[in-house]
This record gives sequence, structure tokens and C-alpha cells, in this order.
Amino acid sequence: MLDRQFKLRENGTTVRTEMLAGLTTFLTMAYIIFVNPSILADSGMDFDAVFVATCLAAAVGTLIMGLYANYPIALAPGMGLNAYFTYGVVLGMGHPWQVALGAVFISGVLFIILSILPVREAIINAIPNSLKMAISAGIGLFLAIIGLSNAGIIADHPATLVTIGDLTQWPAILAGVGFVAAGALTALRVPGALVLAILGVSALGIILGVSEFQGIASLPPDPSPTFLQLDIAGALEVGLVTIVFAFLFVDLFDTAGTLVGVSARAGFLDDQGRLPRLRQALLADSGASTVGAMLGTSTTTCYIESAAGVNAGGRTGLTSVTVAVLFLLALFLAPLAGSIPAYATAPALLFVACLMARGFTMIDWDDVTEYAPALVTAVSMPLTYSIAHGIAFGFITYAAIKLLSGRWSEASPAVIVLAVLFCIKFAVLG
Repeated sequence: MLDRQFKLRENGTTVRTEMLAGLTTFLTMAYIIFVNPSILADSGMDFDAVFVATCLAAAVGTLIMGLYANYPIALAPGMGLNAYFTYGVVLGMGHPWQVALGAVFISGVLFIILSILPVREAIINAIPNSLKMAISAGIGLFLAIIGLSNAGIIADHPATLVTIGDLTQWPAILAGVGFVAAGALTALRVPGALVLAILGVSALGIILGVSEFQGIASLPPDPSPTFLQLDIAGALEVGLVTIVFAFLFVDLFDTAGTLVGVSARAGFLDDQGRLPRLRQALLADSGASTVGAMLGTSTTTCYIESAAGVNAGGRTGLTSVTVAVLFLLALFLAPLAGSIPAYATAPALLFVACLMARGFTMIDWDDVTEYAPALVTAVSMPLTYSIAHGIAFGFITYAAIKLLSGRWSEASPAVIVLAVLFCIKFAVLG
């Protein structure tokens, strides 16, 4: 039955290999069950309910990917998008978290429509590669500043805006230890390096009396504080169009990049570099975002950590199904998740930031019309505390420099139209 469903023999794999690959992928991305509730709780959401939503959204999305698209790619609430949700939309712009969930839901529905219609490739191809890479790197920088702040390594200052924190405090010290440990374990190719670093730092904090231990396992918490609490009507207001677009835009390119990257490593791409069953994979991602919003979490997307499972031999959707089952079992670890303090998840934010910053290497640093808008995009995200503003500034700068330098043909109509719309948005809505 499994061979018929997942075409195991055709893909040269076995049930044992697929299950081990699924375990590998889960261990590399399990940090999200600790980090995501911690981030979204800052927006006023219930920590335990978000924990349940995180596990369920990851399980549902990954299960759809495995059964419908038959790819060994796992999904979970996306890093960067959860930070934008909390620190950009809720705390930065003052919108209730229910409205932010509504924006995530609407962006997921739009993504479903784009996945069904034959326009998704045109949209992806219309955006310059330098801006795509800059968005990824910028989100990494955004995560870095959040992680450093959570650890107390940096702090606000009335004169310089930001300054060094008190490095003699245990949270800052333990976060530094966790980051170094995560890097060393990754270099040694230890599975679940980030999870081990998070748990290790948390254990040290408990021993030192910096945080409290709440237990390991229990029945899953009550999901009702966030379940179906999204405010779709509020998210349809004119002023939230940019927010919906930001969620959609980042998810679209993050998903596309992850799918292509993991698929290339696994050998799934055809002779023309195209991914078979792309529509099914995109529908799995977009469907997971809508389900996640209803459950009570920020945008759910494909995880690049799926490459770890591919390296372990995963080639079919059975790997994803294994990951989904493990996320369901993680529902019983709520007390452990509640024992993880912010300074313990800070190393994970910094480490993911390092991975995402690799996008800078894909930018043409010999062409000022490419690297200048890219740098504006990336730097604007952490400094304005907004992914949406970074995207807007990048498009405006890219279109303006290309047009004024006489290279207007290199700026696609889509880029120019978006740049104009962003200018109107800032002029009218601020």
C-alpha cells in the first residue's frame, strides 16, 4: 500500500529510509514548537494555544504535502513571518492579533488562487533575483535584531537608538553559549543541533535559577483562545492591504525558493529546471497557511530544513507523513515548551539569521543598480522593524535607479507598477 501511494520503488527508497529521513527533518526544525509560541505570545496571544496551533498547522500542512504532492518537504509557521506578525503588525502598527490572523488567512486564500491560476510563474519571474535574495537576507537581519534583543545583548538607547546590553546578566551569557553550541553541533553534523542548544540553555537556566521548570509532558492544552479567533473583516480594511501583500509576497518567494532548493538537492527537477507537481506543492503550502490562521498561528510555509531529510535519503511523501506524525506527538510536550525562556530561543533566531543572510552571496555586487536596491531592502527591514517597508523601499529604489540610469528595460512592468503603488501608499496612508 505504501509503495503504491508514495512510489517507493520508483524513487529508489524504502519505508525505513523514509521514516529515518522524516525523523531527521523533524529534529532539525522542531525548534519552531518552542520559538513560535514565544514570539506570538509577545503579541498578546495565549502561549499554550499557539503551541497547539503550531504543532497542528505543521502537521496538517506537512501531511498535505506528503499525501497530495508526494514530496519529502515539511511545513511549519515560518520564521521571519512570525516576527513580522508580532513586532511589525501588532506591536509596531497597533493592530489586534485577531486582525493580523485575518490578514494571514486572506493572504493564504490569495496564494491558493495564484496556485490554481497559471500566473504564479509569471509573478515569480517578474521580480528581480537581487530583490528576492535581499528579502531573504533582510528577514534574517530582522530575526537577528529580535534575537539579540530577547537575550539582552542589545538594548534601546535614547541617543543612539540601540546600544549594547548588560553582558554580565545570565540571559545574555546563556544566549551566547547557546549560539556557539548550535554552531559547533551543526559543524559536527549532529542531528537536531538547534533543539539540543535550546534545551541545553534552558536546562542551564533552570539549574542557575534564572527560569523555572514546568515539566515535560501532559495532555495537549486548550486551543480555544486562538482557534477561529481571526478577524477577516478587520483585515479587509484599505490600510491593511500592504500587510496582506507582505504576508503573501514573502510566503510566495520563500516557498518557491525552498521548493527549488530542496528539489534541486534531491534531483526532482526536470531537464529544464522545472519542478513536477509544482501546483500540488504550492496548494499544500497555501492551504496550510489558511488552516494555520484558523488554528491561531502566523503564516505556515515550506522549511529549508527539509534538505536534512533529503540528505538522509528521503525521496517521497512518506518522509513528510513521518514528520507530520511527530508534530502530532509533540502536542504532548506543552510543559516542556513552557519551560523554554526567551533567551534560550534567541540562539535559534540568530542561527536562522545566519542561514538566511546567505542570500547576500547571490547578489551581483558589480552592478550598482542591483546591489543598491538590494541593500536598501535588507537594511530597511530590521531598522524599520517591518518586512513590508523593506520590500516597499526595495521596489521603489530598484525602479527609480533603473529608470534614471537609462536601463528601464531591465525593470519589468510588474516592478514599476508595484513601485508606483508603494509610493502612493506612503503618500496617502503614510
